[in-house]
Amino acid sequence: MSADPSDLSLLVEEIGRFHIRDRAMLRAQRDMTRTIASAAGPDAATVARYLDAVDHYFAGFEREARSHLGDIDQRLAKAAQLQFNLTAERGVTAKRIEITQGVLTRARELARR
Repeated sequence: MSADPSDLSLLVEEIGRFHIRDRAMLRAQRDMTRTIASAAGPDAATVARYLDAVDHYFAGFEREARSHLGDIDQRLAKAAQLQFNLTAERGVTAKRIEITQGVLTRARELARR
């Protein structure tokens, strides 16, 4: 066997905690669990088949997650830009209020005289 037995056992155990519904992956998982438990243990070809099944099953999830992460990053960038723009707009508006209040205060003071 080319894979370290304890590393392989840990991987099989970790994958066993996933809720897997794919029949091929379930079969590969079940077969590898039985093979590890047997006295002979898995040979190199059995390990290679199992690792291929793992790669085939989990690679799709990784691609999907990376795509989703990219989408989230784009949405966060848009939200950050929107927040930046709104903060700048708020600053301009607050300054406009300050200036117009000054004008109104002076005009009202003049009107009272």
